[in-house]
Formats: sequence, structure tokens, C-alpha cells
Amino acid sequence: MKKGNYMKLRREIFWVVVLLLITGGCKKKEEKGEEMKSEASGVKGAVSAPEKPDVSADKKYTAVIKTTKGEIRVELYPKEAPFSVTNFVMLAEKNFYDGLTFHRVVPDFVVQGGDPTGTGTGGPGYTMPAEIQLPHKEGALAWARLPDTVNPQKRSSGSQFYITHKATPFLDGEYTVFGQTISGMDVVHQIQQGDIIQDIAVTVE
Repeated sequence: MKKGNYMKLRREIFWVVVLLLITGGCKKKEEKGEEMKSEASGVKGAVSAPEKPDVSADKKYTAVIKTTKGEIRVELYPKEAPFSVTNFVMLAEKNFYDGLTFHRVVPDFVVQGGDPTGTGTGGPGYTMPAEIQLPHKEGALAWARLPDTVNPQKRSSGSQFYITHKATPFLDGEYTVFGQTISGMDVVHQIQQGDIIQDIAVTVE
């Protein structure tokens, strides 16, 4: 082979190798990006935010949160927090919470669950409008939310909720309380990080 043809062949091989490396690298970045996007969304199943309240203020809504430590019975407040109760009932009926964990437990403060990723950053893919009216008594059921720096409207998490171990008045005016524990506070006090929400069932009277 002549020297000129040999050098031309080497250049062609070089550019083929470069092209393969570039396209392969882009594909890996795209795949990684999709994976990270999926992890960040934390969506479990197909759920959409309720467009309007779908509860009746003159009916009694009771939720039974079944956990590995026992049952927690909570009265929901459709009059004071209609969007929140609508959302909670919808997620319970769709079995959204089944198998999720209490990912955050702070003694003498709160137990928190409802995150499909178990990290405290996940949810159903939407947030809910703030309905801040009720105080944080012992056993208050409320929505978690992002801080004011990124959430000045104090919008609630779409699925992460917490239950207070005791009265926490310093949270009043900051978070949406939409229910109150009426039995099972002993269970709340026993819950540890990683305990499982087996089922949430809501009855209407």
C-alpha cells in the first residue's frame, strides 16, 4: 500500500472510532437522564391531582391507617380542608399508600410517611393548595410541604403526611391540618423509621 493511501485509511479509521465514541456517550447520558428523571418524580401508579373538592361537609369521613405496629383511626375534616380530604381519600381508594413506609420519625415531634421513594423527596407528581386553618393538637394529621424559600404559597405535598406526637403550636399557620387522630395514639408513639403503611381505608357516614 502506498504511503498516501495508508495515511488516508488511518484518518478514516480514526474518525469512525471518534464517531462511535461520541454517539455511544450521548446514548449513555440520555439513558442516565431518563433514569434520574424517573427517580426524582417518585410517581407510584397513575394518579392526577383532583381538579375540585369531591367531599361533603355534612358527612363524617374516618380513615383507618393500618401499619405494621397496629391501626390508627383518624377523623378527616372535609369542611375545613375539602381539597386535602378529597386528595387523601382518592389516594387511599387507589391503594397509593399500600406498602409505603414511614420514612421520617422524630421522637416527641412527628411520624411522616407517604413518599413512594422513601427518601422524603417523592410524591404523586403534584402538590395541593394550602388550606391552613386548624391547629396542631396531639395526633394532628397534616400535609408535609417544601419550605417557603421555594414554596411561598405553602402548597402541600401531594401525598406525604405526618401525625404529631404531641401539640406543636409552632407549626400552626404554616401547614395544612386535615384530620385528627381519634384512636391509636399508642401506635403512633410506637412507629419507627421504616415501618410500613399496609393499607388506608376511608369510611363515609
